[in-house]
Amino acid sequence: MTSAEQQPLPPRRFDSLEQEAFLNLWRTYDRLHIAEEALFVQYDLTPQQYNALRLLRSDHPNKVATLALAERLVSRAPDITRLLDKLVVRELVERQRPAGNRRTVLVGITPAGLRLLAELAKEVRDCHHRQLGHLSPAELRQLIDLLYLARKPHEESASSWK
Repeated sequence: MTSAEQQPLPPRRFDSLEQEAFLNLWRTYDRLHIAEEALFVQYDLTPQQYNALRLLRSDHPNKVATLALAERLVSRAPDITRLLDKLVVRELVERQRPAGNRRTVLVGITPAGLRLLAELAKEVRDCHHRQLGHLSPAELRQLIDLLYLARKPHEESASSWK
């Protein structure tokens, strides 16, 4: 028996290329998310709450139906009502029920919410730079394109994430 035959094969780390890619995405998200959480915890916000505020600012001064807002969030929010409750208590958003349709709840950002986003703007840009600033613009564009291709078959047809 040769020495090569006596050496055990190294254990396989991944069952497939798809699994390796998925686990690399997950690990990357975890590493990048640490910086984001460290920033938002200083403002008593979650990344999802920040995302909701950002989306509401883009529609300001109009209000958005709660369910439409939930569909536009970066990540699913199974309890959009609870997410918004915390922002309402802090007076960062306001809700209203239109007289003609009491089942619909509209939500809009308040002046306090706009001020908070303005206060966060530079810190958020700096955080994103710490996360991904080591990549060139071409590499960032390639990453964006590949991530789009990876999620495209799983995205709703009406999704704004094109």
